Amino acid sequence: MESANQGTGRGLRYGPGEPDINLNSPNKGLLADAMTDVPVDNAARGAAPEGLTLAEEEELRAELAKVEEEIGTLRQVLAAKERHCGELKRKLGLTPLDGLKQNLSKSWHDVQVSNAYVKTSEKLGEWNDKVTQSDFYKKTQETLSQAGQKTSAALSNVGSVISRKLGDMRNSATFKSFEDRVGTIKSRVVGSRENSTDGLHSPSGAGDKPPQDNAPF
Repeated sequence: MESANQGTGRGLRYGPGEPDINLNSPNKGLLADAMTDVPVDNAARGAAPEGLTLAEEEELRAELAKVEEEIGTLRQVLAAKERHCGELKRKLGLTPLDGLKQNLSKSWHDVQVSNAYVKTSEKLGEWNDKVTQSDFYKKTQETLSQAGQKTSAALSNVGSVISRKLGDMRNSATFKSFEDRVGTIKSRVVGSRENSTDGLHSPSGAGDKPPQDNAPF
């Protein structure tokens, strides 16, 4: 633990009342001034669990206490590491948003490489292969393809029929007579406009009257 702290250049220092988080220390996780031995009455514990002797129970309880002590020590170590990590990120200018993006990316990568995700992807691939290779799927695809071809052919025939009908209409006597009438009306409208324009430009009666002689008698 000390070597790891020296490697960062910021060794952890503890006062006399702070816990020792060195995992190799016999006093790890213990408060020097607060820990006292408290005797436990065996009668207060109750009878040993079924299938265990008192000696086995004592051994298990001692192991449980040791594990809980190690858990507490590791929590203190983790808290110290997290504080140190926060200081490093602050000095590097990393924001909480950057950390969130990194965590999300790592979580998604963990999901993709997880056994559940891989097995699910494999199952979906197998189901897709089975569906696409089934007779029902092939028949449905063939039916849809034939329906599409028939629809395209029908639309093409409708377009041809409409074009032919329009051509017949233009060549018919009725359509030609209608075109002639429209042309005649157009010619009359254009001629009347030209005549009215000429009338506006010519002076009314100016050439018929002689100029008056305003000379005095």
